[in-house]
Amino acid sequence: MDYDITVIGAGVVDVLVGAVDKKILSRNSTPMDFVKVSFGGDALNEAVVLSRLGKRVQWISKVGDDTAGRRILSYAEENGLDVSGVKVQEGLETAVNVVLVDHSGERHFLTNPRSSLRRLTETDILPHLEEMAPIVSFASMFVSPLLDIPTMAQLFKRIKAGERTLIVDTTHAKNGETPDDLAGLWHYVDYFMPNEFELATLTGNDDTYANIAALMAIGVKCAVVKRGPKGCIVAHGDELTKIHAYSVEKVVDTTGAGDCFVAGFLWALSENIPLIECARFACSAASCSVEHVGATTGVQSLAQVMERYRDFRTDAV
Repeated sequence: MDYDITVIGAGVVDVLVGAVDKKILSRNSTPMDFVKVSFGGDALNEAVVLSRLGKRVQWISKVGDDTAGRRILSYAEENGLDVSGVKVQEGLETAVNVVLVDHSGERHFLTNPRSSLRRLTETDILPHLEEMAPIVSFASMFVSPLLDIPTMAQLFKRIKAGERTLIVDTTHAKNGETPDDLAGLWHYVDYFMPNEFELATLTGNDDTYANIAALMAIGVKCAVVKRGPKGCIVAHGDELTKIHAYSVEKVVDTTGAGDCFVAGFLWALSENIPLIECARFACSAASCSVEHVGATTGVQSLAQVMERYRDFRTDAV
């Protein structure tokens, strides 16, 4: 099968609970607005949204041989993903995350560090190298401790040997990593897509603009920094562009919004749309996500996102 986009990374079962407050643990029982079993994981979210937008998607990941793993695979197949690159490992516990959503829509995760979420390895990925698409999304850096910096450097080198475009999303640095520690990676990365908090964790600095300047100074080709309700910043060469978020009436749940943003960016990139317009399309996709409970529930079709993107372009003119 010829793929448009390959997405590498985790898929999980999400148990979404909200809206919670800081006193939740002081009460024996609290009625919730919603308690919902859904699916998530940065890579699975990206892949599902891309498929709904009409792309042929290869998903490379790992799950356990258990009920949660089978449910994830069924969900992925129902959403049109090719799952031949998903390893099913006996004895491994598939990741199930509890996601506490507060009254502003922000989420707080409870995770199992021994689950499949943290166990993806280079040997799970490399058997599928030759069949990878022209565009590859590595989502997300720092999720699996088994993919350390030297391993990522070798993996990225082999991915780029096929003249592919490589996009790297990230979560927060967990072991004090710095941009300089990642120096061996930047040559292979075409687009780096952290959010403001993740970037601040990486640099140790809360100044987003200074952090972007630091990234560009050490060889990052293009940085697309997600800013939640503030939109994003695109830095490429000497150019820096602020893109405002698409305005929504009510934010219900921000779970997966960043992943939907990346999926939107990937879709536009695969259509050879100019960089800044890729970012606007990404903001349009993210805006659909935050209006619904669940990581990908709000993004159902290309027509839906395209309608917002057209509004966005008109507003930007």
